[in-house]
Amino acid sequence: MGTLNAANTTVSAAEGGFHAPSMAEFFPASFLFEGTPFEMNRVMLIRIIATVAVVVLLAVWAKRMKLIPTRFQSSMELAMEFVTVGIAEDTMGKEKAKKFMPLIVAIFFGILFWNVTKLIPFLNMPGTGVIGMPIVLTLVVYVTYHWAGIAEKGLGRYLKDSLILPGVPPAMHILLIPIEFITKFVTQPFTLAIRLFANMMVGHLLLVLCFSATSFFLFDAANGFQFFGIVTFAGGMFVFILEMLIVVLQAYIFALLSCVYINAAISDEH
Repeated sequence: MGTLNAANTTVSAAEGGFHAPSMAEFFPASFLFEGTPFEMNRVMLIRIIATVAVVVLLAVWAKRMKLIPTRFQSSMELAMEFVTVGIAEDTMGKEKAKKFMPLIVAIFFGILFWNVTKLIPFLNMPGTGVIGMPIVLTLVVYVTYHWAGIAEKGLGRYLKDSLILPGVPPAMHILLIPIEFITKFVTQPFTLAIRLFANMMVGHLLLVLCFSATSFFLFDAANGFQFFGIVTFAGGMFVFILEMLIVVLQAYIFALLSCVYINAAISDEH
């Protein structure tokens, strides 16, 4: 009976002391210019900090380039080569990639820095964890590859290459053209935005859940339940390490798919 009462007490403490993360995490109160188009909240501030950081990093790297590279210069050159060669040129070819290289570099490093803020103390929030930023990035890519395709081929030929599959019986076009239209003009941009947003949102919620539970078990729980704090802390560290990979992987995937879509729009092959 005493054990049951202790368990009930612990459950009651958990209900009162532990608060699971929710979507409210991503919509903090504004603290500047409230009620205006320039309203500023914590997420927007984090985006600005990350943007300034990546601009400063690239500017310092460009300004301090030497014939004999330092470790910093070598690291930046490796990262830049990974984007320019490993993503853009390998996907689009050297000549095609040259025209779109600034966009791809900006997309990769921008997303990387907006993602990594979720792992930085006192920031602890991904700039891409709210759907607005992924939508803006997707719209930039969406307009770019359609514009590039139309500029390269003309509107009529671009629509023909995008919607009509070669070597297909004419009767099948009644079914396939709507499918191709939905794929090229709706599904591609939708999945591009949702993939980035969902991964960042879920990762942040998992981190908050694990470390909030750790704090509760270690400082608020009683009757031996502190042990579970070790378990939740270990889980949180595992998620943290996994998120270190995911923040880079999502920047890579977004930049890679951007190259794939642009290349498909300007190439002669369907």
